[in-house]
Amino acid sequence: MAAVVAASSALAQDAAPAPAPAAAPPAPAQPQAQTADEAFATRVKTLEEQVIDLKEKIFRTKARLQLLQETVLGGDLSTGARAVIFHRNEMGSSFVLESIAYALDGAPIKTMVDTNGELDKAEEFEVFNGRIVPGNHTIAVRMVYRGHGFGVFSYMEGYKVKLQSNQTFNAEGGKVTTVKVVGYEKGGITANMNDKAGIRYDITTTKDAALNQAKENQAAPAPAAKP
Repeated sequence: MAAVVAASSALAQDAAPAPAPAAAPPAPAQPQAQTADEAFATRVKTLEEQVIDLKEKIFRTKARLQLLQETVLGGDLSTGARAVIFHRNEMGSSFVLESIAYALDGAPIKTMVDTNGELDKAEEFEVFNGRIVPGNHTIAVRMVYRGHGFGVFSYMEGYKVKLQSNQTFNAEGGKVTTVKVVGYEKGGITANMNDKAGIRYDITTTKDAALNQAKENQAAPAPAAKP
């Protein structure tokens, strides 16, 4: 009897259906191809994000520079200095000023190219006016002149003269250092073209009335409160 039961059990196991195989995970959806307009919109959005990030970096850089300036120039205002730089044209009619480039301590402060003759006509104009750290500073100047020939001097027409020069000056605390950078014509009629144009520096130092007034205001006692 036991053998019959065992055989029946074994027969039932053989007859039972095999378990169904596990279903395969669904295949990932394939990204749809972008249209030209969608691709352009995506590119524009990416560029906008990059521009915003760049603006934030520039803002942080300006903030650090401002903090550095306040740290260097802070404290007693009488220790600050101011520089004023002028460009002056004393060149004769033999030359026309085509362009100028100014730098202070290696940082560009003024670049101009003559497009309508106004640059050459300006006798004098301001290039820089601001507070600087007391001590030695260097101005770097580049001027380009074009020869202006007429009559027997027609050979000068179109001749280019490029001048480069550096000048160091000392900025004193509580004072204004004024530097006039003058392009002028030197030499006589027989002088070589390259020797006829030159640069000179006229430097003067005066008291800074604004700084000294601010110092006096800081030192003045506060008015007594009315009873």
